Amino acid sequence: MATHGKKYQAAQSQIKQQVHPVKSAIENVKKFAFAKFDESVDVNVNLGIDASKGEQVVRGSVILPNKFGKEVRVLVFAKGEHADQAKKAGADYIGADDLIEKIDGGWMDFDVAVATPDLMGKIGKLAKTLGPKGLLPNKKLGTVTFDVFAVVDDLKKGRRFFKNDKSGLVHFTIGKVSFGVEKLMENLSGFIKALNSSKPATAKGKFIQKITLSSTMGVGIQVSPDEILIS
Repeated sequence: MATHGKKYQAAQSQIKQQVHPVKSAIENVKKFAFAKFDESVDVNVNLGIDASKGEQVVRGSVILPNKFGKEVRVLVFAKGEHADQAKKAGADYIGADDLIEKIDGGWMDFDVAVATPDLMGKIGKLAKTLGPKGLLPNKKLGTVTFDVFAVVDDLKKGRRFFKNDKSGLVHFTIGKVSFGVEKLMENLSGFIKALNSSKPATAKGKFIQKITLSSTMGVGIQVSPDEILIS
């Protein structure tokens, strides 16, 4: 069984309260981040869903108030005027059959893919390649659309996606330890409110059941969902 190091155990021993106010939790996440690199600040959310039911899958996206991380490389499958829109919005790679052939050959040098609906029939051959990596354009996420300019523009502004795992958890990153407390609070609030708006119609009872914050290497600190949702 893996054991945590002395710094982790020391931090854990100082986290006494079971549920912390949001500001206090973030301050402690920053305080007890002991790695030599700028750790991410992560949030794990336990949802009141049956993750085995397809109609209760939770997925969505959010543009956080405070952007962070590397510039997203956006690929767009489009032709004609829609390809022109993608270029104006700042897409990194634009094409159709040429890109499909390139990806089919093993090239994967991009972070997000967008496609116009008329090309999805051709892109289907890439499903087994792009699907497992979360790179297949998806109508529910808004990445299959003719409104190419708006989607690419949002992605370049930092739109981030989320989806529950098999156990009904959603894992998300809201920033870096080097961020100020207020910026992390704003990003956490933006994410939780976007997640809450993604509640499936068939999910019953309390949707957001538990929220835990931590740095990449740090201890988990629980916060109240109600405090965030009413703020």
